[in-house]
Amino acid sequence: MRPLALSAALALLSLASAAQAHPKLVSASPAPSSTVAKPARVALQFSERLMPKFSGADLMMTGHGGTTHPPMKVSATAQVAADGRTLVIVPKSPLGAGRYSVAWHVVSADTHRVSGNFAFAVK
Repeated sequence: MRPLALSAALALLSLASAAQAHPKLVSASPAPSSTVAKPARVALQFSERLMPKFSGADLMMTGHGGTTHPPMKVSATAQVAADGRTLVIVPKSPLGAGRYSVAWHVVSADTHRVSGNFAFAVK
């Protein structure tokens, strides 16, 4: 294969893999499975810029006082931060001691919806 043809083929392959990339959760605060003091917010950082109109999250309390119960939705706002890669969930009231789960969904430039969830505890 000629060097120019090889370069063109490699460029096409890299474009194809970039176009198929999906946003991945890079970090979360509080971290999954952690126990923290009362957080003022939950921040999820992703590998790509998000489309705010199609990205969001639900925060749910799943237990307190050592017991579990059906998920109860916590009143909160979720929006993409100025960096475009961080989804921030701010509860309207301080989180009490208990177990919480976060169910998130995001869309980036590739227009594919990606979702996930994790849990953390508040002491």
